[in-house]
Amino acid sequence: MKALSVRTAIATALLCAVLSGCVVTPVPLRATVVAPGVEVVAPTAPPPLQVEAVGVAPAPGYFWIGGAWFWEGGRYAWHPGHWQAPRPGYRWIPHAWVQTRGGWHMHPGHWVVRG
Repeated sequence: MKALSVRTAIATALLCAVLSGCVVTPVPLRATVVAPGVEVVAPTAPPPLQVEAVGVAPAPGYFWIGGAWFWEGGRYAWHPGHWQAPRPGYRWIPHAWVQTRGGWHMHPGHWVVRG
């Protein structure tokens, strides 16, 4: 009986050690949200937009905000689109990249008051 307890304890300790390396932490949906007043400049043009499967809205009135390229760590990274609940009295301005002499400037998507 004692040998079974020792084996169970060893098996439990090994299982705990193995599973401790399997901790998964979620990445924020928009890890690189551009703060107001922060200017993002890339040296090259962004790649073409990716084709996305939009699917069905999760609730009536929701609308699709298409994915966009963001400049992260010296390269472009694609952030997929998502469904967004409407904001009464506002409209969504999509993300846009604009070329200037200094490079490609990102104008992040944002809400503006309708008017």
